[in-house]
Amino acid sequence: MNSWTTHRDKILKEPIPASIYFQSVQDFAQVWLSGQDRFIITTSGSTGAPKEIALSRNQMVESARITGQVLELPLGTRALVCLNVAYIAGMMMIIRGLELGWQLTIVEPSSNPLLDLEGDLDFAAMVPMQLSSILNEKQTRERVEQLGKILLGGGTVSEGLLQAIRQLKVPVYQSYGMTETVSHVALRRLNGDNPQDSYHVMPGIEFGTDGRGCLHVRGAVTAHKLIQTNDLIEISSPTTFDWLGRVDSVINSGGVKISLDKLDRVTGEVLQQLNVSIEYFNWYEHDEILGQKLVLFLEGQPQNFDGKMLLEKISFRVNPYQTPKAAYFVPNFERTPTAKIDKIATARKYLNHTHE
Repeated sequence: MNSWTTHRDKILKEPIPASIYFQSVQDFAQVWLSGQDRFIITTSGSTGAPKEIALSRNQMVESARITGQVLELPLGTRALVCLNVAYIAGMMMIIRGLELGWQLTIVEPSSNPLLDLEGDLDFAAMVPMQLSSILNEKQTRERVEQLGKILLGGGTVSEGLLQAIRQLKVPVYQSYGMTETVSHVALRRLNGDNPQDSYHVMPGIEFGTDGRGCLHVRGAVTAHKLIQTNDLIEISSPTTFDWLGRVDSVINSGGVKISLDKLDRVTGEVLQQLNVSIEYFNWYEHDEILGQKLVLFLEGQPQNFDGKMLLEKISFRVNPYQTPKAAYFVPNFERTPTAKIDKIATARKYLNHTHE
């Protein structure tokens, strides 16, 4: 895997590795350093069809400034850029580097960005799948502690990964944010002496809920416009909230409403007890009697358990309506360009030929 280490003063002057991807990074840096004021960003499409969002330079600069302040990442920070710069999370890593004077080590996006990478770093932002791959690979497992600080975003952290993170000395933070908020607007520390259950809202961000109990935010990063989300939260203090799940991740099965996000957490706890590391999500298939029949998708092959045994263990923790009616093992989940699980596409691909 090629890598490219650079900083603001030489990003446009030095030869770059022969790669279309590295050329796209340099092209974006050139546009940014030219002073362009408006950027059109495409969302990842993990919660619906991808759409284009217009962001201003001021919003992006403010987001970079707050991240540097909150995570204490000063001038000269050695940062790993391993997220696709075509999307907001990777793009903001480049902008932080340019605006805050960081030294950037850029690698092409992959499931394990530490393979063939040498040297200590101060900061890395990645998706949970990447950290999981790093920890599962003998060659890279020990190098995690050389990353300084880790920021996770763009997906849920499974119970198994969370337990592995809590064994690490390097600080790991989970972010809450989206393209419309220019990356994260809240963080929670996942490990250390005092791991946090609640998200701590970044400085300058106002937040509250609508009539459904769904989060809305406003601040300089949103151009002071109110951004309404579909994320159900519980406000735990004037500066913190607990994420409960997405309001649109609720199905109606036989007249009973079931939160898929809550059930995912239960499933993760059961898999952790079984010492099983596997990607999964709860979903539904159409049923003539129930309308939406609850099912569980798992990626890969059965390990030291079968589907029926797993469903039985889940049933001990929830009521009968919340117990999946089938467990489907499928070869590979469909994913978005930012490596998030595409639940809709996965279900559409496999429901006609799944097996229990």
